[in-house]
Amino acid sequence: MTEEPNADVKAMSFEQALEALERIVDDLERGDVPLDQSIRIYERGEALKSHCDRLLKAAEDKVEKIRLSREGKPAGLEPLDGE
Repeated sequence: MTEEPNADVKAMSFEQALEALERIVDDLERGDVPLDQSIRIYERGEALKSHCDRLLKAAEDKVEKIRLSREGKPAGLEPLDGE
């Protein structure tokens, strides 16, 4: 059984994935990476981007804002987008 090439991405924190993605962008922008390696790191970049998108969406879903009473005191929480 072979492991998925970018399976380790799923275990990364947002910060780790973003840092790895930035390194890939830097490498590709330099233009001195062989074509076959460029394809592999581009595919890894796509996996990292998707992972970051999922983590951001999960964080957004958890974000709430504090609802204040007329007196300006906390009165509960509601979704940030008002739903």
